[in-house]
Amino acid sequence: MTTQSSEGFELIDELAFLPYSLTRGFPKEEIYGLTSQMRRAAVSVPSNIVEGCARESQVEYLRFLEIAFGSLRELHYQFGLAKRLGYTNKSDLSECESKMVEPEKVLGALIRSLRDR
Repeated sequence: MTTQSSEGFELIDELAFLPYSLTRGFPKEEIYGLTSQMRRAAVSVPSNIVEGCARESQVEYLRFLEIAFGSLRELHYQFGLAKRLGYTNKSDLSECESKMVEPEKVLGALIRSLRDR
């Protein structure tokens, strides 16, 4: 991994923790709904990057990065939905969104660079 992508991975790894603390205050009826979805999406991002790194071909690696990016975008939407449902406050959402911007940029740039090869 390049320096930029390894820094991006550290941000993504950190981002995986956010939904766990954020969703602790969600209503109990969301345990199998939004809570579960957010936690799965958050864990899916670094998990797919790691799995992609273990693949033999660049095509496979790129596919796993694309899945990770999709999960990251899914998580971004879910944070907004949680706010609209009143499950989180504006400052929590701002913190989460600010922590998602850079990983989205880094992962998107890595995917574009691999596609261009």
